[in-house]
Amino acid sequence: MELIKHRISHYWAHRAEAFQAQRIREFADEKHARWLAEFNRYIPRDRTLRVLDLGTGTGFFAFVFAAEGHDATGIDLTPDMIEKAKETVGILGLEARFAVMDAEQPDFPPESFDVLVTRNLTWTLPHLADAYREWYKLLKPGGVLINFDADYCRAVEDGDDGDLPDNHAHKNIDPDLWTENEAISLELSAYQMPRPQWDVQLLVEAGFERVTVDMGVYKRIYAEIDEFYNPTPIFTIAAYKE
Repeated sequence: MELIKHRISHYWAHRAEAFQAQRIREFADEKHARWLAEFNRYIPRDRTLRVLDLGTGTGFFAFVFAAEGHDATGIDLTPDMIEKAKETVGILGLEARFAVMDAEQPDFPPESFDVLVTRNLTWTLPHLADAYREWYKLLKPGGVLINFDADYCRAVEDGDDGDLPDNHAHKNIDPDLWTENEAISLELSAYQMPRPQWDVQLLVEAGFERVTVDMGVYKRIYAEIDEFYNPTPIFTIAAYKE
């Protein structure tokens, strides 16, 4: 594993337990329904879907799809996160599969999935163009990649997280871990162009025939400033394989 990936995995290993608890609360919160509503903007509603949650963390998106009866799989580079995902799926009484795997090089046969989903992952990938090409191969014809992310590296460079509200998703992160998060962001910024414009270019080059961007998702998901509130505005990119 290259050094930056090892650093990212090590960082998230330290956050796995607290992250698990927060995602369980989010699953029980109305945010669950809001995320489902966002997915329903892009996915077929008339059949069971094979879904891959890339960078699943402790499994939240996989759980959202599993609760709707879909065939859900989650992968993550960090073993501690996958351990917590496997634990949580039992707590919630759902069925989903989880595996430790590099999202840039997912080990599945071509055309294995109808839907690929991911949240706050692609900003951490040092070889994003390669990842998008691999993800295109994984989708069945007619499939869709739904990517929720933000230009986190640019936000750190610009100091946009300097004036945080009293309550937000990062409130209880240990200061040393937050310093490490910012250091990782600054290192990764060397690999990236402004987003989501850069993503659209890379996705088209990877073969996706139709790519849409929604900047309004941020206000729909994070309408309140609560423990789930993300201080950095997220976007949705939906990319279709025709």
